[in-house]
Amino acid sequence: VVCLVAYHIFFMLFVWSYWKTIFTLPMNPSKEFHLSYSDKESLEREPRGESQQEVLRRAAKDLPIYTRTMSGAIRYCDRCHLVKPDRCHHCSVCDKCILKMDHHCPWVNNCVGFSNYKFFLLFLAYSLLYCLFIAATDLQYFIKFWTNGLPDTQAKFHIMFLFFAAAMFSVSLSSLFGYHCWLVSKNKSTLEVFRAPIFRHRTDKNGFSLGFSKNLRQVFGDEKKYWLVPVFSSLGDGCSFPTCLVNQDPEQASTPGALNSTSKTENYLFPAKPLRDSQSHLLTDTPSWSEASGKAEKGKVGMSNPALTMENET
Repeated sequence: VVCLVAYHIFFMLFVWSYWKTIFTLPMNPSKEFHLSYSDKESLEREPRGESQQEVLRRAAKDLPIYTRTMSGAIRYCDRCHLVKPDRCHHCSVCDKCILKMDHHCPWVNNCVGFSNYKFFLLFLAYSLLYCLFIAATDLQYFIKFWTNGLPDTQAKFHIMFLFFAAAMFSVSLSSLFGYHCWLVSKNKSTLEVFRAPIFRHRTDKNGFSLGFSKNLRQVFGDEKKYWLVPVFSSLGDGCSFPTCLVNQDPEQASTPGALNSTSKTENYLFPAKPLRDSQSHLLTDTPSWSEASGKAEKGKVGMSNPALTMENET
């Protein structure tokens, strides 16, 4: 009875998280990041060069974007006609930009990104537990199979196949789940591991990392009662993310009040796009960041902004 109850609990959680991973639509950038009709016309009309740079700078000046392309250009998608938010990438399979895109997974036939990354992690965790439970409960009969302790029936083949399938999936799932646990602890995506995000002053592979606890809360949320349940509880809006860097782009809004005059976090290094109220908790215990930001800005006086050129990025 205990084994049957445990089996169905693991199975239910596995199917639930798998279903949510498949059928949760990836989130796309909000309308603020799309170029206006006049900007698109200007961009198409002007030749590549300073004129197009000016169009993109004007379109992105009030947006909470701090990452650039390798050449220092504003990240622009010419297929979706939008300025890409930080950590957003264009998926060639879905043919649209995905917020905080991790990868396109053929096993779930969906993009894994901001909207379903928590579900994908729980799917890996519960599928691993499911396979380990099956392998553990089948082990004694598998041993009897090799010691000729089972009756000579067709069930012998089923026992052998079930154990090998569960064991092999357990090995592959454990490595994949361990890898994504490491990504969560470092606040990285799979794409950011292969190509580190480029900020105004330099490339920083740990630019979005806020420490293990805050990185974990950014994916699973503030309320621990929802961590193990496949319901959406991730912090933020997917368009902007707090960063550990102290150097902000002077061309961007310097405080969250640029888009929301009622924001109460303007003393913290926080994206200009206001996030959900709960995400502000990620930075409330780090007042030293604002002090460090002030010192760093004094040391950066006189530094010129690198020329921005339009560069398509997929």
